[in-house]
Amino acid sequence: MTNLASKSGRTCTLCVMDDSNPAIEFDAVGQCNCCRDALARQAHEWWPGLAGKTRMDDMVYQLKAAGEGKPYDAMIGLSGGIDSAYLAHVAVRELGLRVLAVHVDGGWNSEPAVRNIESMVRKLDIDLHTYVVEWQEMRDLQLAFLKASVLNQDIPQDHAFFSTLYRTASQFGIRHFLSGVNFASENIVPPGWGYPSMDGKHARAIHRRFGTITLNTYPFMGLVEFLWLTRIRKVLTVHRPLNYLNYNKEQAREALTREYNWCDYGGKHSESRFTKFYQDIYLPRKFGFDKRRLHLSSLIVSGQMTRDEALAELSKPIAAPDQMRRDIKFVAKKLGLGAAELDELIDSPQVSHLVYPNQMRLFDGLAALKNLVRRGIGSRRGQA
Repeated sequence: MTNLASKSGRTCTLCVMDDSNPAIEFDAVGQCNCCRDALARQAHEWWPGLAGKTRMDDMVYQLKAAGEGKPYDAMIGLSGGIDSAYLAHVAVRELGLRVLAVHVDGGWNSEPAVRNIESMVRKLDIDLHTYVVEWQEMRDLQLAFLKASVLNQDIPQDHAFFSTLYRTASQFGIRHFLSGVNFASENIVPPGWGYPSMDGKHARAIHRRFGTITLNTYPFMGLVEFLWLTRIRKVLTVHRPLNYLNYNKEQAREALTREYNWCDYGGKHSESRFTKFYQDIYLPRKFGFDKRRLHLSSLIVSGQMTRDEALAELSKPIAAPDQMRRDIKFVAKKLGLGAAELDELIDSPQVSHLVYPNQMRLFDGLAALKNLVRRGIGSRRGQA
């Protein structure tokens, strides 16, 4: 974990990442380690040409074979955002897959996102499984995270989504999940950024410290259950089909608008009103980090935007002052706080996630083991 508030104003010469994260380093020509790493990974994670078509065809064959005699070939998350919606369009309309859409309602859906989900489900004629998190429990957990003063405030929403996803797969006997995560628009990963949402021990610890009610129904998932479902039973194989396409976010938006009367909800991940507050207000004010830099730099790496265009976008305010005041007022009211109380939580001193009980050593160990296995496989292939 890194402190994101220290910065001297140095910006990468290729993308627009800057030193607001002190773990970011620059080489002799001023290029940062974020885009340098992304460019090194590109050939291994994104196949926008014929190689992608071959991979897509193989995936479809595998999914249809696994789904034979069953109601669904695969499961897909549907948040109301562009990536997941366009993936649903491709999966059903272009690939002919039978999908079960899964949506986790944490109480923060924006109105455009709700309309987008309804339109996609209706026009694609797909089944939708919705899990509604009990609001008083979600509210209490989110307040606990705000009081904990940590970086990743999206853990309560994200943990609920992923735990529900794996349990739904087990419930319906579905072995494949189509993820909208993609290299083209999400390739920048700053060192030390964020905190894993699947650390259920960490989420419980923060709630024990700052929560006020018992969480009887919130879908916590401990590491043992997570490893059981993902490593031992291997409930789900995760596929990222957008990496097999020449995926362009703006073209996807245009196609969705044309085919499904798509409603724009603002910036990336702003389909959630809380995530919009987190990205537009909490992160910049508390940690000095403008998350637009990740999104814009990813588009630069994938060739969908120039650096000058990204800098011009960054020269604009994240949001108008009046909009920020409205967002703070909305979030505060929904959480049962006054606007001044929420301001006080935002402006309180940063606290590292590692101050609270966690299982990061296990997560780091698993990641190291995974990388070791990958290097071993790559080495054997190179010798073959």
